[in-house]
Amino acid sequence: MSFTYLNNREGNHPDDYSRGLTYRKLLEEVCRFANVLKDHGVRKGDRVSIYMPMILELPIAMLACARIGAVHSIVFAGFSSDSLAERMFDCRAKVLITADGAWRGEKALYLKSLCDVALEKVEELGHTVEKCIVVSHLKRVTPCAEDHVEQDIPWTEDRDFWWHEEMEDKEPACYPEWMEAEDPLFMLYTSGSTGKPKGVLHTTAGYLLYAATTFKIVFDYKPGDIYWCTADIGWITGHSYVVYGPLANGATSVMFEGTPFFPDNDRFWAVIDKYKVTQFYTAPTAIRALMKFGEEPVLKHNLNGLKVLGSVGEPINPEAWLWFYRYIGKEKCSIVDTFWQTETGGHVITPIPGATPMKPGSASFPFFGVKPTLLDESGIEIKGEGEGYLVFSQPWPGMMRTLYNNHERFESTYFSKFPGFYCTGDGELRVSMHNLL
Repeated sequence: MSFTYLNNREGNHPDDYSRGLTYRKLLEEVCRFANVLKDHGVRKGDRVSIYMPMILELPIAMLACARIGAVHSIVFAGFSSDSLAERMFDCRAKVLITADGAWRGEKALYLKSLCDVALEKVEELGHTVEKCIVVSHLKRVTPCAEDHVEQDIPWTEDRDFWWHEEMEDKEPACYPEWMEAEDPLFMLYTSGSTGKPKGVLHTTAGYLLYAATTFKIVFDYKPGDIYWCTADIGWITGHSYVVYGPLANGATSVMFEGTPFFPDNDRFWAVIDKYKVTQFYTAPTAIRALMKFGEEPVLKHNLNGLKVLGSVGEPINPEAWLWFYRYIGKEKCSIVDTFWQTETGGHVITPIPGATPMKPGSASFPFFGVKPTLLDESGIEIKGEGEGYLVFSQPWPGMMRTLYNNHERFESTYFSKFPGFYCTGDGELRVSMHNLL
């Protein structure tokens, strides 16, 4: 195929290396790393923890797991060693994949050191992660602090292995493991703000179908478009709309390691201009932060190629919505304010570009096949306008199937409050669709 997967990897620093990856090259790299995992004893059903920055090896590792039927469990690389240890222990990870470190703005993060602490804690809990595969990343990127002093990378022989050394002699072909539709694809732990983190389990066919379909329709993706989602792959947005959804549609996309404010507060707009992005998907928190700098940083760059703007992660207030619409979209772009969760796998309430009206601050209508209902505290349906609990009355392909090793908690958390409904845990305000754009 002639499509490019990651049109370019945009690093933390604008001078960092940029690396394009075609679909053919991606397949070869995935197969090589799948063979690495197999050589280290990983088999269908084994769990592989991943704790990495936004580098190309991250989606390669995910897809290598999927190719051999291993279940990947990604932990956001901003989480502590305690959080990593808790998740590795809960899923009984066989292998950990990480990097020596990364830069986040002007701050150096030494990930391997954190991993070693986490691996020790897992041992204390009674489980051993057998192998740790490490990407050498720090030496290939630009140091972002003048007084930076490199730290030694801790190393344990017979447990730790460099990614590049493991890849050297591996065949670029690996026959895929045949999977049933309901076999596990990955688990992703929620933050655990209400207790022990929940290992949300998604399966192979339904999740991929839903991620692919929602990506194509919600972003109105067409051949030749350049798509960019700013989310970290450590979150569900990155799983569905940086990796699986775009790939399943043969999309050309941008993968970004940096922050909106480094080295300057126009970084997002510079990246959009550089890669001629047509669909841009980001969080309201970023939009509100960038609003504070006014329109001057935006006007430095050509954003005329944009067609669809997306919002994800939290409700977007009307003021931020209108700023996004006027100054980034030039009042010509559709805005898709998407509501969904780690548990839903993909968008469940969202506008459709060019097909549904837009209302600032409103996620608008359910996606195809999704049946939302508004209930009061007693479980009585609220008709018309009102505020209550958002629940769904029928399943959809991308929904979670269970919590890893804890189906009882799955049932009690999501289905016990209102029997017969999936309870999102979120409130909903339903209003009339007036003041539309």
